[in-house]
Formats: sequence, C-alpha cells, structure tokens
Amino acid sequence: MKSKYRYEIILYWSDEDEAYIAEVPELAGCAADGPTYEQALANAELVIGEWVETARELGRAIPEPRGRLKFA
Repeated sequence: MKSKYRYEIILYWSDEDEAYIAEVPELAGCAADGPTYEQALANAELVIGEWVETARELGRAIPEPRGRLKFA
C-alpha cells in the first residue's frame, strides 16, 4: 500500500500499552496503535487522512511534510 501522504511516522513498542505505537510528529496529536507493527502503521495511515480532512473542514493550516526529522 502506497500512502498519498509523506509525513514521518515513528513506530515503537509500548510495554505499558502492550501494543505498537505510531506517532506522526508533524501533525499535533496524531497517533495510532496496533497489535502488530504492520497494523499500527496501517492505522497511522488512516488517522493521518482523518487528521488532514478534519483540519480542512475546520479551516486550519495543514503542515507540509518535512520528511526526515533532524532531531528525534
């Protein structure tokens, strides 16, 4: 599956949540989770789309993807 969005996604395992967490640092509050790495990534792709759609509906600015972060 190829995403139409180019935002960086940071994936990691959370012992506390017992799930993989996918954070999208360029989109405030945008994150997802899943029981597998692949599911967390797929869920992140969905919430990125929802985040962008909601921002458009509210007339909010949508950041341009920066690609790789210099600091993480």
